[in-house]
Parts: sequence; structure tokens; C-alpha cells
Amino acid sequence: MKSLPLIADRLKSAMGLDMATVGSSLIERVVRERMAALEIDDDGRYLARLQSSAVELQALIELAVVPETWFFRDREAILAVARLARERLAAQPTVPVRILSLPCSTGEEPYSLAMALLEAGVMPSQFVIDAYDIRTRSLEIAAAGLYGRNSFRGQELGFRDRHFTPAEQGWQLHEAIRQLVRFAPGNLLAPDFLRQAAPYDVIFCRNVLIYFEREVQRQVVTLLESLMKPDGLIFVGPAEGGILLSPRLESAGIALAFGFRKRVAVPRSATREAPLVMPLPLLAPSDLGGRRRPVAPPTSRAVGAAAPALPAEPAPSNPARTVLQRARSLADKGQLAQAAALCEQAIGEQGPSADAFYLLGLIHDAGGQTEQARHCYRKVLYLAPRHQAALLQLAALLQAQGDPAGAERLRQRADRVTASEEPHHG
Repeated sequence: MKSLPLIADRLKSAMGLDMATVGSSLIERVVRERMAALEIDDDGRYLARLQSSAVELQALIELAVVPETWFFRDREAILAVARLARERLAAQPTVPVRILSLPCSTGEEPYSLAMALLEAGVMPSQFVIDAYDIRTRSLEIAAAGLYGRNSFRGQELGFRDRHFTPAEQGWQLHEAIRQLVRFAPGNLLAPDFLRQAAPYDVIFCRNVLIYFEREVQRQVVTLLESLMKPDGLIFVGPAEGGILLSPRLESAGIALAFGFRKRVAVPRSATREAPLVMPLPLLAPSDLGGRRRPVAPPTSRAVGAAAPALPAEPAPSNPARTVLQRARSLADKGQLAQAAALCEQAIGEQGPSADAFYLLGLIHDAGGQTEQARHCYRKVLYLAPRHQAALLQLAALLQAQGDPAGAERLRQRADRVTASEEPHHG
């Protein structure tokens, strides 16, 4: 297709999608699909149509965006938001916590936030969730609130019983939850997008920056910074942490949540205050995969509900666990090279393990080292073929690198893990 580079440039200027990142095969596939729908057999004619029609541009965007999300996909970040909301409301009970989900895709992320907040005891009147996406079809799905199996992954699916009703085509989200999210179309790169919006306490902008070239990334990060309250937080995807680290932003130190906040110069003589966000409980290394359960004693209480202070973490008896916990701590602070070195140390001293390779993969992901990350995730799956988190992380990498077929195969494997571990009711 001779006109493919020019068509790709039009998509890039409209939505930031970089053909060098997603691959030419993806762009060519969606262009051919639109040409067939319009009965156009010449890509030059299609380019002319695209350049003159905003409707056609939106139709191409609808195909080029591949939704990939599920409920509580980013559990650590979502639970941290629930905790943060309670802390802020305790200090300012009359000021609602403002949350932005961008892009919100088909709604799983903002709805997960709403469920977590409710289960943490936050009243609907105490928070606002705004959700934007460039793809109108995604917003229609979100508004309908009807979801299939792919939207429910992992083993912790108790929220589905509490907030959904079984339906013929999947599960219907309760109307009470659907009313808690305000959906609207929006384009991150539009000149007037949210320029007059009130600032937010929390911004979720996960797994979209990786599709942009560096200059567009800087443009979007500048926008996000302008939308943050002075003490606000931004959560990004594992492969995007290195994009946000700058003289203006720093890690919020929330375990594997990839949260960032504005840097604040604190005089050395100032009294040390409690951190803005309480770190999440350390995770047992055996749970660094799909489960990610806190080491704290198990409880059936609602997410984030009040509870006695957690007991001090016992010293791990396994030296490798100690090293991996130190690596996690360094990674949370943005010290990725040191964290990676500790993972390599644990592997060298204790031998290969799925836990160590998975954490090392996340660290490489956060530093933008996609090939090393992919190599680590594959080692995890060699050691633990049913490691769902590694399956999903690797699928996300393949999707971003223009291999949707390979990504889909991995997602299907992850779904089979979920299906085999779900309780069956006779």
C-alpha cells in the first residue's frame, strides 16, 4: 500500500498512534477493513477520503484502538486509591475526591474504582469519577454495563457476585455502580481537551503512553501534570514508569502500582510528616503473580474497611525473599537498575524462580526495556506455565509490538487458568 505511511501519519496526528510502535501490519489491516466497507480498492482514494472526512477518521480510529482491560486489572493501584480517598475525606470530609480515568476503554477501570471506593466505606456523594475515551464504541459498551468472561480475570472475583447479575450474554453491572461514573468522548491530543477542568486527586492513564513517540509522550505528561492537584497522584502502566520519572515527578512508593506524584522540596530542618500514601502491605513473593494477596492475616471485610493496625512483618526465612523484597522497594522508588541487580543476585544465589523472573520482568517493563521484559516473562512461563500474571503481561507486550494473534493466544491461556480455578456450582 503506497499511501500507508501517509494514512499512518494522519492517525498519528489525530490520536498519537505511532506506526513504529504498533507495527505497520496493524495499520494496514484496519485500513483494508475500512476500504472494504467503503468498497474502495485504491489506497490513494481512501487517503483522500480520510483527509476530507472527520467521520471516516473516527471510523478508522475505532478499528485502530484495541481495547485490552478487565476488572481490577491494576489491583494495587485501585486499592491504594480507596485508601487514599478515606485519608483525604477524613481530613476534608466536605471535599469530594476527584478521579480521572483516561482512556477508560470499555469501563472496567473506572467501575473497578467505584466498587473499591464503595467497599472502602466511601459514600457516592464523596467522590467523582470522570472517564474519557476516544473510541465511541468503547463508551457504548461501558454505558451498557454488560460484560463477558474476558472482563473477569484472576482468582479474586468476589466483587462479581456482589455487584453483577448473571445475564444471558455475561454479567450485568448493577445500575447503582453504573451511575457512579461519568463517561464522555475525549481525545488526549485535542487542543482543548480538559484545558479548563478542575484538578484531580487521582489520574489513571495506564498503558497508552507506550503507543506514542517521545514528543507526544511529553505533551501528554505535561497535560496530566496540569490536571493534578498539588498532592495528586498519576498511575501509569508498568512499561511507562520511566516516562514519568523527571525533575517534576517522583514515585509515590506504592508497591507495584506505578504511581507518581509531584516532587516537593522539603527543607531538611522541617519536621518529618507521615507519607501522603501509606504503602500497601508487602506481598509474599509467592504472590507476586496472579494472586498478589497481602501478607497480613486474611479477612473477609470489605476492601479498605477499618481494621486494627497490621502486625510487624516477620523476617522472611528465605534469603531470596529478603533480596526480592529489597528489589521491590528499590523499584517502587524508581531505582530500577539497582532493583534489577538484586533480582539477578537472587537468581544467582538461589537459582531460577518464577517469582524472581516475574519481578525482574516488571522492572524491565517499567524501564522501557521491552525485549528484556519479554525474555523474563517467557522464563516465568517455562518455570510456571500457569502463571497468569506473566501470561497477561506478555500478552500486553505482544499487543503493543504489533502481534495481536500472539497476544490473543496468551490471553486465552490466561482465561483457561481462570476457568480452571473458578468454583463450579452444581
